[in-house]
Amino acid sequence: MVPLLLVLLLVLILFGAGFAVKILWWIALAVLVLWLIGFVTRGAAPGGGRSRWYRW
Repeated sequence: MVPLLLVLLLVLILFGAGFAVKILWWIALAVLVLWLIGFVTRGAAPGGGRSRWYRW
């Protein structure tokens, strides 16, 4: 009985990890799209150069 419970626990852990990794991939894709939109739509700086929309 104990090995069966351990296998079921392992399956649940791996399923949860797979779901979390899939969610992280979707979040990374959304951040990439937002970054690309911000990169394309950034305006010109007052000095004639290109301004940065981020702070670093």
